Amino acid sequence: MNRTAKIVVVSLIVLAMVGSGWLGVVYLLLGHDSDDSGGSSGPAPTVVSTSPAEGSTEPPSPDLAPYYSQEVDWESCGDNQCGSLTVPINYRDAGGDTIELELVKVPAGDPDARVGSLVVNPGGPGASGVSYAEQASDVFRDQLTDRFDVVGFDPRGTGGSDPVDCLPDEEMTDFLALDPVPDDAAETDELVDGLADFFAGCVERSDALIGHVTTTETARDMDVLRAALGESTLTYLGASYGTKLGATYAELFPTKVGRLVLDGAVDVGLDSRELGLGQARGFETALRSYVANCVEEEDDCVLGDSVEAGLDTISGLLDDIDAKPLPTSDGRELTVGSAFFGVVTPLYNRDYWYLLDQGLSTALDGDGSTLMLLADAYASRQGDQYLDNSTEAIYAINCLDDSFAIEPGEVAAELPAYDRASPTLGDVFAWGLVGCEGIQVESTEPPLDIRAEGAAPILVVGTTRDPATPYEWAVGLAERLDSGVLLSRDGDGHTAYNSDNECIDTAIEAYLIDGTVPEDKTEC
Repeated sequence: MNRTAKIVVVSLIVLAMVGSGWLGVVYLLLGHDSDDSGGSSGPAPTVVSTSPAEGSTEPPSPDLAPYYSQEVDWESCGDNQCGSLTVPINYRDAGGDTIELELVKVPAGDPDARVGSLVVNPGGPGASGVSYAEQASDVFRDQLTDRFDVVGFDPRGTGGSDPVDCLPDEEMTDFLALDPVPDDAAETDELVDGLADFFAGCVERSDALIGHVTTTETARDMDVLRAALGESTLTYLGASYGTKLGATYAELFPTKVGRLVLDGAVDVGLDSRELGLGQARGFETALRSYVANCVEEEDDCVLGDSVEAGLDTISGLLDDIDAKPLPTSDGRELTVGSAFFGVVTPLYNRDYWYLLDQGLSTALDGDGSTLMLLADAYASRQGDQYLDNSTEAIYAINCLDDSFAIEPGEVAAELPAYDRASPTLGDVFAWGLVGCEGIQVESTEPPLDIRAEGAAPILVVGTTRDPATPYEWAVGLAERLDSGVLLSRDGDGHTAYNSDNECIDTAIEAYLIDGTVPEDKTEC
């Protein structure tokens, strides 16, 4: 296992989603592959002078001056430093109510060689940037942690930053267990009613922030953070949904872009239907790779003796669980909704494929316990409680960003395209198009045509068999951004950095530390 995979395996498998829909786009915060050789191709890189510098707190408008002039009052919290940042709930009413964003700083391991502050975001949306930064020694290599203060923040509406709340824990568990592919009118009504109750609960159980948790507003928060850190430009590493956040920042503040790494990229030019189709293909590719490994490497693959046989076994198992949920060791029943999450969770990291081996093997023997544990890890659930609000924040943020939804009766017309994209799981993603049905708030932020014209070079990183953010999305985002530079990893799993691919790691570190921009379309 690589360094990241040595983290406690199940308890730290934290997943989140991006994009409208029942499933949306699913992300593993700490998932990395571990078997890449690290070759490279392409001409020598160039160097650009985008180094971090002390200074600019100039606000984009005078009414934001109080926010841009603040300094973080850092206090010791273990080996790290903790603080908070005040931002307006509504940037269009900067004199109105405010919220406090929770921050953490992991000081550079080698202060004499310190380059500046590296702001990080693990994805989601809904994941805690504070927790991500606190795990810096496992998530990032020493080359970065020695040279940068790693700074994490909980985006508005998440973690310790006025978290949105939509359902009590017990109801949240029932919500996640709903059949993602309704078989009849009764199950369709359950899904629609579940979404309606969820979004009604968001308004009832949260404060006014519920209408202001868009990616655009979080990107504006990030510029206030940049100023509070004393940096004239932003140095940033965003994974998964964090790439959408970084690209949004670059569009809003192109002259403040320093060195941005967007790893596991989301193509912000795609609509909800295109995102769903892309991810359906991505999961099918990842699942086929997993089954092929089982067939080729294991003496007696429980799934069968060919890839097609293995996929048929998985499909048949999900159908059987749909008809009759499996018992588990804690007394709950593994429904097909939870089983789906249990199957896709380990696909984010090749190091966790053995967990999927175990989960499928025991489920085929009639025990749903392991798949349920993986589904719980997906939802940040431990025992009878949720460790964070990520499963609620993701719907609130995604559907406020884009409230697109189709009616249940329209799903049938979508199924052929989704089944072609993923014969094994496509129907789940097709039904994902109803996921924002019932949202009760509207964004005050207009849609952005993200191009980031005038920004310094932005490094966009993609992995060829990434299940959650398909490689094609990285290609698309790099082409879309005015200064996008594509860096590719040939491998399995979600995101590329610190995945035992020296070519990738060296390129990213040289870019962040020295401003060395790899040749566009470098392959590792």
